Amino acid sequence: MLAFSPVHDAAAAAGSAVGWLAGLLTPLAGGAATAAAIVLFTIAVRLLISPLTVAQVRAERRRAALAPQLRQLRQRYAADPATLQAEIFALYRAAGASPVAGCLPALLQAPFFLVMYRLFGTGDGAVGLLDARLAGVPLGWHLGDGLTPSVLLVFGVLLAALAGLATVLSRRAAASAAVPADQPGAALLARVLPLLPYGTVLLALVVPLAAVLYLVTTTGWTVAEHVLLRRPQPVPVDAIDER
Repeated sequence: MLAFSPVHDAAAAAGSAVGWLAGLLTPLAGGAATAAAIVLFTIAVRLLISPLTVAQVRAERRRAALAPQLRQLRQRYAADPATLQAEIFALYRAAGASPVAGCLPALLQAPFFLVMYRLFGTGDGAVGLLDARLAGVPLGWHLGDGLTPSVLLVFGVLLAALAGLATVLSRRAAASAAVPADQPGAALLARVLPLLPYGTVLLALVVPLAAVLYLVTTTGWTVAEHVLLRRPQPVPVDAIDER
């Protein structure tokens, strides 16, 4: 990758921000200041994109409200896929909804994690950050880099926390899955969606400790968003009547 690529520049900017936060936190956190800075930096970025998440939730609720009409369209135009697609797009347009409106927050987080992995996985843009420690374990270490008691303890606690958070997300995904049974692949999708949160646990097994801290923090934020923003909504009476 080119030294002056956008990812390098973004990693350098992120490294400067984390280093600045670590300097501020050193009097309070001591040797764990850099780890605390990673957590605060992750929270700051998630807070920055939270309006997009709110928009995503609103879009999901608008799509859920359209479910009865979508079922009727699928039944009416089952033998005419082209007309069905046109009617579905017309319905979304009239309701001010979009089937892809919820993708933006996820797309924004993907490059953020790429930058964080570049920063803490290679040290690119911030010399010395990977040498910082958490409970005696360098932030640049992976789980297999010396299975000492301190490494097992730090990674064990973080992995257990991440697994617990993933379980919460998995159960919520299973409870709130609204895949129409008549959709192609609906049964497979209903089985796969609850498994997706556990991908972060598998990822944490192979990334540096700094990235594991990011995963735990961002997943914890996602759980909080689910609790606050994705509470079950009462089903409108007219939607019940149309079923």
